[in-house]
Amino acid sequence: MKRVFVIGIGAGDPDYITLQAIKALNQVDVFFVAGKGSEKSDLNALRREVCERHITGRHYRMVEFTPGKRDNPADTYRASIDICNDDLEKTYERLLADETRDGECAGFLVWGDPSLYDSTLRLLNRIRARGAVAFEFEVIPGISSIQALAAKHKVALNEVGNSVEITTGRKLAQAMPDAGSVVVMLDAKGAYRELPDQDMTIYWGAYVGAPDEILVAGKLKDVSAEIDRLRTEARVRKGWIMDSYLLKREE
Repeated sequence: MKRVFVIGIGAGDPDYITLQAIKALNQVDVFFVAGKGSEKSDLNALRREVCERHITGRHYRMVEFTPGKRDNPADTYRASIDICNDDLEKTYERLLADETRDGECAGFLVWGDPSLYDSTLRLLNRIRARGAVAFEFEVIPGISSIQALAAKHKVALNEVGNSVEITTGRKLAQAMPDAGSVVVMLDAKGAYRELPDQDMTIYWGAYVGAPDEILVAGKLKDVSAEIDRLRTEARVRKGWIMDSYLLKREE
């Protein structure tokens, strides 16, 4: 029987990894990593560093694959994502069938935590249900970008008696959630600029935990222009950006 570990490796610092994850890393025979593009290149360099730092006395191999593109033509955002995930599901199934020998352990190194805005678990469950490839898999939780962001800014996510909502920039542009604290991920267009309540406090971070980490905090009306400038400069410099932010209403 083939085995699979889905391992959360944290948000950017190779030390953002649990003892459980280290134990799992040292059982993997083959790691599957996405290739192509400057973002994938940077993230894979960190994945390799995690393996080199924490795997001891064990031979393993890495197999790169080309992920599906999210800019596939489709009528809706959801349809575009479905097309991308269908392609990725076929790729994962092929990798498990052709690149993993019986009795071997395969590993997917997931940025942050596998349960948060990542498709790996959904796709593996669909592959298992179809039954073309027999395997067992285990999920190793990781430190998410949300946890790392709050730690870097030295704030709690929630206020006493209030809730926290996690959403995306696309959803935030449609309506501000009715929660005391709102964590926003995947905001490519800077939806925070259009919020009616500009007196909220924002805690923003890009590449959190990585050597080129950027942090900004303050009243939204005072720092949104600075965040825009830093985001633009970082995207030009690196070719990609990975950022998130926490919004808090005044008590």
